[in-house]
Amino acid sequence: MTKLPRRRFLRLAAGAAALPAVSRIAWAQTYPSRPITMVVGGTPGGPTDTIGRIITERMRASLGQPIIIENNGSAAGSVAHGRVARAAPDGYTLSFGHWGTHVVNGLVYTLQYDVLKDFEPISLISSNPFLVTAKRNLPPNDLSGLVAWLKANPNKATEGTSGAGSPEHVGGVLLQSILGTQWQFVPYRGGNPKMQDLVAGQFDWTFTSPGAALPLMRDGSIKVYAVAAKTRLAVAPNIPTTDEAGLPGFYLSYWHGLWAPKATPKDVVARLNGAVVNALADPRVSQRLAELGQEVFPRDQQTPGALGAFHKAEIDKWWPIIKAANIKAE
Repeated sequence: MTKLPRRRFLRLAAGAAALPAVSRIAWAQTYPSRPITMVVGGTPGGPTDTIGRIITERMRASLGQPIIIENNGSAAGSVAHGRVARAAPDGYTLSFGHWGTHVVNGLVYTLQYDVLKDFEPISLISSNPFLVTAKRNLPPNDLSGLVAWLKANPNKATEGTSGAGSPEHVGGVLLQSILGTQWQFVPYRGGNPKMQDLVAGQFDWTFTSPGAALPLMRDGSIKVYAVAAKTRLAVAPNIPTTDEAGLPGFYLSYWHGLWAPKATPKDVVARLNGAVVNALADPRVSQRLAELGQEVFPRDQQTPGALGAFHKAEIDKWWPIIKAANIKAE
């Protein structure tokens, strides 16, 4: 080969090597240029799906592209979010998940991905604090009374749950360790059959989302003792917090967040974060979420960094509890 062609070849090779960086910058500046897929690890019409659809409707206005919801509830959403973890980090495949999919699943399932390290945080969305509820004819009339009753009846009381690793199950394990007593867990295949049996009096008590509990409380079908949060619910201000009702420091909530695959460009993450922030600032969106019992995280907690820190803190809090109880998927 002559020197000139070789030099030309080297120049061409050098130019080709430089193209990806330039392309990435241009690509980030024009993002998004096609529809985005938001993967939800739950069934259509479920709570997470409903929240996702409320958010994406408003995000579309900011991004100028439609967002397609893809549902897959297999293995508590681990199949769906595993697909996102393996997707191209280009901002076109997103993970809309929650405490169960991005904290609990990391221990109760054997996953081919890391629930913390394989995702790029975009934003916290909302939190759904749980209510401490009981069948209507359970003797205690307040939370302090329930605590005393549980301690006085070791291994006799029953708590309904939505299955192994559900918030009711893990929260109940934590509460057992705090109170120094035991009771029986009664697992159900989801929240609806659990609540049907609570109304029927088939078990004693459980943790319940506001959306499921409040209508039943108002018609007298169940008792509600407290909200497991630092502040009272805006939609039910008469219900005391656990701090106020005799169980200080005990909090249990089902929070939601949005992630992208690891190594998604920062410019793309920033664009998506801006779309979420705009959506959550829309009064119509916040009103619809409030009607579901959801509480939007404050603006300063809607950053990628805040979600990353919060996510890690939740893993640090709950994983030791799950490990100690040896909770595994059924």
